[in-house]
Amino acid sequence: MLEGNELCGVELVQNVARRILSELRRVIVGKYEIIELMLISLLSEGNILMEGVPGVAKTTIAKMFAHATGCEFHRIQFTPDLQPSDITGIYVYDQKKQEFKYYESPIFANIVLADEINRAAPKTQSAMLEAMEEKTITVEGVSRSLPRPFMMIATENPIELEGTYSLPEAQIDRFTFKLALELPEDEEELGVLRLKNEQLSNGMQEGVCKRVSHPEEVLRCIDIVRRVHVEEKVMQYIRDIVMCTRNHEDVLLGASPRGSINLLITSKARAAMLGRSYVIPDDVKYLAPHVLNHRIILTPEAELAKVKVEDVIRDVLSTVSIPWS
Repeated sequence: MLEGNELCGVELVQNVARRILSELRRVIVGKYEIIELMLISLLSEGNILMEGVPGVAKTTIAKMFAHATGCEFHRIQFTPDLQPSDITGIYVYDQKKQEFKYYESPIFANIVLADEINRAAPKTQSAMLEAMEEKTITVEGVSRSLPRPFMMIATENPIELEGTYSLPEAQIDRFTFKLALELPEDEEELGVLRLKNEQLSNGMQEGVCKRVSHPEEVLRCIDIVRRVHVEEKVMQYIRDIVMCTRNHEDVLLGASPRGSINLLITSKARAAMLGRSYVIPDDVKYLAPHVLNHRIILTPEAELAKVKVEDVIRDVLSTVSIPWS
């Protein structure tokens, strides 16, 4: 097999994706779709909101994902007393030099874990918005670019509400995907125990995996993903899906234009990961539930009738005609 630096185009993206996914599947039991979507988000330069009860390995998956990609990883533990300056960095007066010196925060990394993001106050949460969207940090009128590639992975616990602040819809919309980590099934739980037992028996450190890529290679893949071809009919298909969410009888607020753009970019990333230089409707159809699930607000009547967002998306995808079908 050709090495990554000998490949070009979508072959490089496919090769890098295969290496990263294979390594992560070696050290993570299950969660294969979650890992694949994380890689799609990284290649799309997006952000992820990861939701799950305690103990389902949200933090571990984020750390191992960063390590396998070779990207620099920093973690910010969100607490009620966390200040915006803890996110953006701060100027400190140097008495010896008689000048103010800027000190970077942990957000200056390729992959940043915002752990339990909903425990911080809204003013602190809002300090993340510029980084998530513009990939910059502005302090005292000076903007600084974050390292590329850059991806924010935020986690939250959906069952513990005491001492938390719900993320506003405007902030949730900035996440490319909202991923739900469920409790494992029987065989997956047994697999977790086997892996842990092997680590304990052999004195292995938990969550150890190999670096199988590096930031420069990931950036090359991102550039290739951007150039993946999308037919006009496929873009019309994306438009029709998004417009249908806005006009659905059970929907109070449908997907935003940012949602349609995210659906376009992630479809390009998936196509390249599968070795294609063009997007097909199946890419869009596969990613639509993951891109749109946190961008749709149901009407009160639909919520009373126990309608779920997943039901609406399924109905939309069955309603909108597929190009070339």
